[in-house]
Amino acid sequence: MGGGGRATGARIHGTTILAVRRDGRVALAGDGQVTNESQHIVLKSRARKVRRLAGGSVLAGFAGSGADAIALFDKFERALEGSRGSLPRAAVGVAQEWRSDRVLRRLEALLLVADREHMFILSGAGDVIDPDEPAAGIGSGAGYALAAARALLAHSALPAPEVARVSLGIAADLCIYTNREITLEEL
Repeated sequence: MGGGGRATGARIHGTTILAVRRDGRVALAGDGQVTNESQHIVLKSRARKVRRLAGGSVLAGFAGSGADAIALFDKFERALEGSRGSLPRAAVGVAQEWRSDRVLRRLEALLLVADREHMFILSGAGDVIDPDEPAAGIGSGAGYALAAARALLAHSALPAPEVARVSLGIAADLCIYTNREITLEEL
C-alpha cells in the first residue's frame, strides 16, 4: 500500500488508483509502488492495492497506509454483506462510521469502489462522492491518470480496461510516486 497523508485535504502520496466505466464494463487499476516519502525511497514495487470484494461483484482500490487499507477493505466487505451487496448503502454506511468513529477517523486514506452500476470515492471526512464522469481517481497520480482517461474516453474507442491501463502508464511517466506495475480488475 502507499505512504500516508491526511485524507482530509492533504495529498496522499504513494499510489494511483483509477476506475473507468465504458460500454457496460468497469475497470479499476492501481500501481504497485510503496514509497517512504520522508526518506525518498521506493520500499516495494509490486504491492496489490486493488481488490475484488463481495464475491467478486465489487472492485475496491485504496490510497493510504497499508495497515489502514486492510482495515478499510475488511470494514467495507462487512458493510457490503450487511447491505446485501448494495454498493451505495455500503458506501454511505462506511463513510458515516469512518467519520464518526474515533479510531477510524485517524486513518489516512481514500477508498475508490465500483460495481457495474456505481462508482464512489470515500474519505475519512465522511465524503461519498459519485463522480459525474465515467472515470475517477485517487492518490498522488490521480490527476494525471484522470486527465489521460478523460482524453482517451473522449477521443478513442478503447475499452475500459485499456483506458485504465494506458492512463495509469501515463501517470507513472509523470508522478514519482506511481509505477508501471499495474494491477487491473474488471467487471
